[in-house]
Amino acid sequence: MAHLEEARGPGAPAPLDPGLDAGLAAASDGRPWTVAGVVAAALIVWEALSRLGLLSRLYFPPPSAVGRSVAEMTASGELAMHLGATLARVAIALLVAGTAGLLLGIAMGRSERLRGVVDPVVAAFHPIPKIAILPVVMLFLGIGESSKLFVVGLSAFFPMLISTLAGVRQIPELYFEVAANYGSRRRDLLRRVVLPASLPSVLGGLRIALNSTIHVAIAVEVVSATRGLGSLIWLSWELLRVDRLYATLVVIAVLGVGSTQAMNAMSRRLVPWKP
Repeated sequence: MAHLEEARGPGAPAPLDPGLDAGLAAASDGRPWTVAGVVAAALIVWEALSRLGLLSRLYFPPPSAVGRSVAEMTASGELAMHLGATLARVAIALLVAGTAGLLLGIAMGRSERLRGVVDPVVAAFHPIPKIAILPVVMLFLGIGESSKLFVVGLSAFFPMLISTLAGVRQIPELYFEVAANYGSRRRDLLRRVVLPASLPSVLGGLRIALNSTIHVAIAVEVVSATRGLGSLIWLSWELLRVDRLYATLVVIAVLGVGSTQAMNAMSRRLVPWKP
């Protein structure tokens, strides 16, 4: 043990007890299975109560009926059509509006004058619920796809702008001085300094923007679309097909889990130095 003490150094904290360390590792490894077990138990209880008549099938259809609805909509292609429409709106909003927010955030982070001009505008318009401005946007862009994409795009623009701005502003000025001393040209600073140093904040903004665009896209589809997961929810409610309504909510939940896992994997790959 003496060589371990020397390697650790006099100021380093003592290691965890091996038994405690193994227990924590086992608990961490078993956490997904614990969550899956709780969910499975809840579904079994729900199914039993619904079949025994203790839960109203009108409000709480059994999970088996919800599963059959997912299978039927998948087999008919209806689910793929609505899911594809929602994902297309989210992808276009992130690509166009998210990129615009990224570029403007970088420019504002490096220009105090531009920041002073744009910051009050952002502070005024960012808190407004994006679905609330849909009627105004429809006055100018009509009731077609353009108005929907504009509103969904706003939900991606502001998170990307604010997160990128915060990421650029926290970069120490010393980084730019060192880059200049090593001969980096002004146009190289974006690639060599700004983007790598602000990448954790940019990815955080992208994660928020992704969640926001999914929320707003579904809300817009409930109000004014004939295709998309939101319109499927509204149609199911109109037809009192509660099993299809629950099935759509399950699909949205799976979409949220999948997008979160994808963002986590991207973050681990692009910024491995950030825990």
